[in-house]
Amino acid sequence: MNLGDALVVLAILIYFIVVVTIGFAYARRSNSSSSNYFLGGRKVGPWFTALSAEASDMSGYLLMGLPGLAYFSGAADVGWTAIGLALGTYLNWLLVAKRLRRYSERANDAFTLPGFFSSRFHDEQKNTVGTVAALIILVFFCVYCGSCFVTCGKLFHSLFGLDYTVMMVFGAIIVFLYTMIGGYLSVVATDFVQGCLMFFALAVVVIGSITMSGGVDNTVAFLKDIPGYLSMTQTATPLLDESGTQMVKNGMPLFDVPAEYGLLTIISTMSWGLGYFGMPQVLVRFMGIRSDKEIRTSRRIAIIWVVISMFCAVMIGLIGRYLIPDQLLTASAAENIFVVLSRIMLPSFVCGIVVSGILAASMSSASSYLLITGSSVAENIFRGVFKKEATDNQVLIVSRITLAVVLLFGIAVAWNENSVIFTVVSYAWAGLGASFGPLMLFSLYWRRTTKQGAIAGMVSGAIMVIVWHNFIKPLGGVVGIYELLPAFLTSCLFIVVVSLLTREPSQEIYDEFDHYMDEEYDSKERNLEVVLEGEVVA
Repeated sequence: MNLGDALVVLAILIYFIVVVTIGFAYARRSNSSSSNYFLGGRKVGPWFTALSAEASDMSGYLLMGLPGLAYFSGAADVGWTAIGLALGTYLNWLLVAKRLRRYSERANDAFTLPGFFSSRFHDEQKNTVGTVAALIILVFFCVYCGSCFVTCGKLFHSLFGLDYTVMMVFGAIIVFLYTMIGGYLSVVATDFVQGCLMFFALAVVVIGSITMSGGVDNTVAFLKDIPGYLSMTQTATPLLDESGTQMVKNGMPLFDVPAEYGLLTIISTMSWGLGYFGMPQVLVRFMGIRSDKEIRTSRRIAIIWVVISMFCAVMIGLIGRYLIPDQLLTASAAENIFVVLSRIMLPSFVCGIVVSGILAASMSSASSYLLITGSSVAENIFRGVFKKEATDNQVLIVSRITLAVVLLFGIAVAWNENSVIFTVVSYAWAGLGASFGPLMLFSLYWRRTTKQGAIAGMVSGAIMVIVWHNFIKPLGGVVGIYELLPAFLTSCLFIVVVSLLTREPSQEIYDEFDHYMDEEYDSKERNLEVVLEGEVVA
């Protein structure tokens, strides 16, 4: 290993030490109760809430998936995806955050998403709603964790030529350790650090890329010659050989006739934003903020972070195609553009800090997925169904066993080093968004929603994602749209129809719904108590 590689490794090791130290620092407070372990006792401030929500959401696709998509096929696909995600982020904070924060505490002080749904429909005895929700989380978060582990493996393989599988497993184990030790407060605190690091990394690389290219004008002039590359109504089509590798002639990548990007495709791509309404890793942050009065501050921080970060990620991919047009010739290889540019333009130690942003993205997300899955299974299946008198200690033990199981399944999903991060994420995103997004909106805004309607909505959304992705979408044409859109609409339809066909909710549920947003109800005066106790995470 040469000096440059050693400095990169040193910077990454420092990063690992920081995140593991944070895990140990919060271990005692987090392990005092299951509520503290899974939700931090609802004591998290607006800055930590905002950056934690966005860092855990963005995962490896922000620094690898989005730049890779932009590099490989141009502006349209990635551009409309980013616009949809920005709108979805804003609407989720605007429409869901405050209501969920209040309702989750009013509804039996729920601290997991399945627990909230169960309490919302007064299903604590049978816990059918919570069990179905927990099982859906278990299935799709295994896939999500796999996408994060892919990021770790690709990073180290691209940087040092190290074995993909070994480094993927190593990254997965690090995430597992600090999640298991520190719980929610550990995850939130590390997410804050990681969110800052991701923002710094994107800013440094995009500024360096623009400088290295000699200005935006040179890049635009070059990319205009690629058919459809900069268009928002067409998408560039790389000319591929039989192995799926883009062909090159005289040092220039070859492109076929661009594909049209019509209105239906634009709507389908922007539907990525619908997924936010059902993302457990984001929704649980809304539940954990110390006061609903701080939601507005968090929303502003989150939107600024998301818009700037995604703009930088897209620009890195586009400028990267100008700087190194013929090196990353498959969709999978293109996702290394951020790493490659970092190695070219930055001093070794700074490069190590910047590429740690990729680890930050994947690890912050994976830790959230592990924690949410563990809490859902332990709290809503183990204690909710099998052992209702279980102690907090027993719940924590089951949660950690679940973490280990999800870790193994995530490693299995990530085993193939040719996996495309963007594709893996899009599947899990659709599954969670269609299963929980419609139900979350109806739970907060439609008092007539019934338990049966909730179950039908979750199950139909999950099934439609699987069916559309595997059997309908491959047919192409008008049905070749992103599976989240038809699945989301299907879930909405099932919730409404089944709710209207089944018995109305009880008067107790109606009363709870009618009053959960009352201004006089102020989180059980928790705000004052938290400040007096001095246990706030800023």
